[in-house]
Amino acid sequence: MSTEDRPAAPRSLAEALRGRDDVSLGALLRSRPDLITPVPTDLTQLATRAGTRASVVRALERLDRFTLQTAQALAVAADPATYDELLGLMAGDDADPAVARALPHALGILREQALVWGGDDRLRLVRTARELLAPSPQHPSPTGLGPTVQEATAGMSPGRIQEIVTAAGLPSTHDSVSAVTSLTELFTDRRRMAALLAEAPADSLDVLERLVWGPPYGQVTADPAPRLRWLLDRGLLLPTAPGTVVLPREVALHLRRGLAHRTPEPVPPAVEAAAVHRPQVVDSTAAGQAYTALATVEELLKDWDEGGPAVLRAGGLSVRDLKRTAVALDVPEPVAAFWVELAYAAGLIAPDGEADERYAATPAYDEWLELPAAERWSRLVTAWLPATRTAGLVGGRDAKDRALSALGPGLDRSAAPEVRHRVLALLAGLPEGTAPAAESVLTRLRWERPLRGTQHEDDLRGRLAEWTLSEAELLGVTGRGALSAHGRALLGAPATAAKSPEAEPSGPGDKLPVHHRPTQVPALSATEQAVAFAAAARLLTPLLPEPLDHVLLQADLTAVAPGPLQRPLADMLGVLADVESRGGATVYRFTPGSVRRALDAGQSASDLHAFLAAHSRTPVPQPLTYLIDDVARRHGHLRVGAASSYVRCDDDAVLGEILADKRAATLGLRRLAPTVLAARTDPAGLLEGLRAMGFAPAAESAEGDVLITRAHAHRTPPRTAPEPVPDGPPVPDDTLLAAALRAIRAGDLASTTPRKPGTAPEADGELPRTGSAETLATMQAAVLTGEALWIGYVNAEGAASQRVIAPIRVEGGFVTAYDHTADEVRTYPLHRITGVAELADDAG
Repeated sequence: MSTEDRPAAPRSLAEALRGRDDVSLGALLRSRPDLITPVPTDLTQLATRAGTRASVVRALERLDRFTLQTAQALAVAADPATYDELLGLMAGDDADPAVARALPHALGILREQALVWGGDDRLRLVRTARELLAPSPQHPSPTGLGPTVQEATAGMSPGRIQEIVTAAGLPSTHDSVSAVTSLTELFTDRRRMAALLAEAPADSLDVLERLVWGPPYGQVTADPAPRLRWLLDRGLLLPTAPGTVVLPREVALHLRRGLAHRTPEPVPPAVEAAAVHRPQVVDSTAAGQAYTALATVEELLKDWDEGGPAVLRAGGLSVRDLKRTAVALDVPEPVAAFWVELAYAAGLIAPDGEADERYAATPAYDEWLELPAAERWSRLVTAWLPATRTAGLVGGRDAKDRALSALGPGLDRSAAPEVRHRVLALLAGLPEGTAPAAESVLTRLRWERPLRGTQHEDDLRGRLAEWTLSEAELLGVTGRGALSAHGRALLGAPATAAKSPEAEPSGPGDKLPVHHRPTQVPALSATEQAVAFAAAARLLTPLLPEPLDHVLLQADLTAVAPGPLQRPLADMLGVLADVESRGGATVYRFTPGSVRRALDAGQSASDLHAFLAAHSRTPVPQPLTYLIDDVARRHGHLRVGAASSYVRCDDDAVLGEILADKRAATLGLRRLAPTVLAARTDPAGLLEGLRAMGFAPAAESAEGDVLITRAHAHRTPPRTAPEPVPDGPPVPDDTLLAAALRAIRAGDLASTTPRKPGTAPEADGELPRTGSAETLATMQAAVLTGEALWIGYVNAEGAASQRVIAPIRVEGGFVTAYDHTADEVRTYPLHRITGVAELADDAG
């Protein structure tokens, strides 16, 4: 192709964007969704928005380490730079082949994200990105390089510059500009520079060695030592402020053999294996843990069934309530905080909204209980993956040094969903049954998203990854540290190893397709997510143990459940006996108190005998039969009512025994009749007091009937699960993206279409102004000729815009036209059109 046939090089980012096709622009808007909120009116506005500081910072923070290193190298290169210059800064004099292979891909990402524009002969980093990444005394460059000779000598006297040039062995010049140019040429000439440094004293070279990789600044006294004086005289160190010197960029690059970075990292670090297990072992272990997760959440909600802990005034659980919950679940407090937060994220618990506000189960919990086990697990994982509330922060302090409590405010971290997805994706990239080394996962994540923020932010992302690994194990997504088959299904497809940069096309100027960014959360639609979670549930279902309909009764008043029990059996046994231990088998113990609890719930002794006989694979032990009959015989023998309260019994000797007991002194008892005692305490307190003394009273109604007491489940009104806090604008879907591209293209057409001379407004962006008669006549003429017109239009809200339209008809004060800006036929009131201008004949 001849020079005349080549397209003109873009003069701005807007022109570079104008030369892109819709696929390339769509890739930009997907990778930087903040650019589409709101939709830009044209490509010039899109380019302006892409160059704003907030947007550029966000884009830079989402680059992998090597791509960020490439941007940092461009920031210290000439503006514009050539591809060969950039390659030299990245690969050095030794031309590292791994860097040479990876550089086109990294440059393609920077171009795609509109951080770099221009051809390979004129690469330009967006001005805002250059300002952020270029070295300065206030903001040192990550490259460790300092200012150029020209920048460092900007305030130096001409005489001093000439002295440096002469000491460096260069001929004197007539002006400072040519002197600085001569000195720069010396420092960038490898042969001449090597000869100059060969004359340097050894201790002077030691000074350069300490500064070469940064920071490039050093302190000197008013009377520098000879080793420093030698360097200062030849410009190898240049003063920047009183007592401060800097190593010029050109000198540092010579000493570094051309490298902008000490260690370029073109290849992502591999995730190393810590252990390898058979996939079947991993899946069965994960399934067992998944079932334990369901049991733990049920136990938590059962503990809060009649109303859970009180809500703190500032929101959340108190430390004491979290400890009590941890004891009830038999887990450490951080793990208890995770289960509480998970139930909250799944919408299973919420504040009840009462005056004395407490946490309680929601109506959704009852619906959840009725689902098959695999679907209940799927609901929990569905809530966990996108949740931004981070249980690992519980017990820490926020930025204002306030304690962070479970279910309280301040636990949202928008980076959490992305880290969870990426950790699982890295695990999915390993062979089946392979558990990763945790440190290698953290190292890989740091490469994929090198932190440019504070050390605290860096630590948070590392902790998020560690919490993800432990939480995935608790939930049964992983087993023995390796991703399970149902865990892989959660990602939407079988995992494949992530592409490495060396697998990409090489060579300057390659047009790279849009690649999956390791730092992006997989963009699954709602339908795809539902399919993925359903597939995970299907894979998990055959691995879960079938609920049993029996227990093993033993002579020591215990029952052993060798596995999970069917819900009616488990519920009834939970009333009749106390859980003594959990594990592979659950051990229940029968006590007088637990049997009385079953009788209080309305069961009779014969009901209990029949229940045990029906559900035990072993004969009912005689001690258990005696225990039930003995408690039943005494149950209801005493009656408690309200006088404030009273006790009545047909056996006056029993009442005498109660009065004689010293423990009854606090109850305020006195005999009203041979078979009746009155008490000052209320009926509930009297019941508890008598039971503490070893009696088994029953409450009675005002009519004298025995009251059957049952636990009443407390539920909140319908509640929605907490919404995750988004990490910036969401990635646009295909429909929004197509509409945005159409609007941007049309708006750009309206703003860039040539107008006939004399018809366009003088100021750029100003609406055309014509009289109503001229507007009407031009419109009518355009209907006959079929020509397109450029109009200014003000809508009912007062918003002004420029549009390119092709009038179809004009009647009744309205013009009907095909609007190129909106890409549809519209009707406009003529009185809202500010003016009209004809387009140039060659427009298009």
